[in-house]
Amino acid sequence: MSKLINLTVFREFLKSSFAGGIILFSCVILALIVANTPLYASVMEFLNKEVGFESDHVHLKYSWLLWLNDGLMAIFFLLVGLEIKREIVEGELSSPSKAILPILAAVGGALLPAIIYLALNQGTSTVHGWGIPMATDIAFALAVITLLGNKVPASLKIFLAALAIVDDLLAILVIAIFYSNGIHATYLFIALGIFLFLIVLNKLGVKAIWAYLIPGLFIWYFVHHSGIHATIAGVLVAMTLPTTPDAEESPLEKLEHLLAKPVNFIIIPLFAFANTLIPIHGEMIGGLTSKLGIGIIFGLIVGKSVGIFLICFIAKKLNIAQLPEGAGWKQIFGVGLLGGIGFTMSIFISILSFDDNILIEEAKFAVLIASFCSGMLGYTVLSVVSSGNRKQITD
Repeated sequence: MSKLINLTVFREFLKSSFAGGIILFSCVILALIVANTPLYASVMEFLNKEVGFESDHVHLKYSWLLWLNDGLMAIFFLLVGLEIKREIVEGELSSPSKAILPILAAVGGALLPAIIYLALNQGTSTVHGWGIPMATDIAFALAVITLLGNKVPASLKIFLAALAIVDDLLAILVIAIFYSNGIHATYLFIALGIFLFLIVLNKLGVKAIWAYLIPGLFIWYFVHHSGIHATIAGVLVAMTLPTTPDAEESPLEKLEHLLAKPVNFIIIPLFAFANTLIPIHGEMIGGLTSKLGIGIIFGLIVGKSVGIFLICFIAKKLNIAQLPEGAGWKQIFGVGLLGGIGFTMSIFISILSFDDNILIEEAKFAVLIASFCSGMLGYTVLSVVSSGNRKQITD
């Protein structure tokens, strides 16, 4: 009788803290390979194929790529929103002095990159791309810090997650105000009405998860048609799920556990693959030294890290916020570097910023390079700091 295949190693890998990150980066490498082979055309043809339902009153026919970016990614935002709310209720963000820091850091990390880009591109045809280096990609940033495992305090991971959420909300507002074709107020108010209904359910003590998820689907639909990025619907729904500050497993925690593996091992890798299919050619490489390329690269790598660090330093010195528990200034700077991983939202804003396909390709490639450098630098800084004497300098 033949021996059964030993799946212990595989199971342990899936349980590890860095499994999702490894799968994620593998998908990025695979996407870059596919994008520069003859397979690219057929893959893009499939991703751009429209599927769904459409009538005079219901519009749900979109490309596979849009279903992934606006649909499945809303589930990822739902999961992150659940984690953030749990920490606000009973964790590291339960204190106002701690909760305010990631909000301020996100603002600083968004403004300085935009200022750097504008300073370099003022008076040129590429000035409209100032929003490109403002965004942090939650999926990739969290994947990198997850690779460090228990080398960094859990509070630092939560700080990065909260910062990235606020950062994305800021990016969404920037897109809605400066890069969209206008907000459809009717759809937005309907979505807001359903959101308020879910809050009422929470106050009434309704604990059935489906009672929140089904209306949540309608929130997604109306947010999507309002002109605001649909992923915000996931965060809105997450904020309404009931939770408790005691040891009893709440509906929020049950849903969080249900979503963790599908999101980390299916949704995020698919998302990474589809959005890093970037063909590399001569104009893109040359564009790295243009004002456009330099503005994006310096904005993401320097602007993000310095903006986040500086705001945290000022907030701490003014005693209006406290650093994450167990974290020091060097780790805050490392997290700031991870904030420079722009990827998806930055690439999305690149597409909205220009009509010239060459400029779009140059911007996307600059985002890719800057995000890779930020990720590597952030990982290195956090790894070196954590591998040292681990003495935290908080003054």
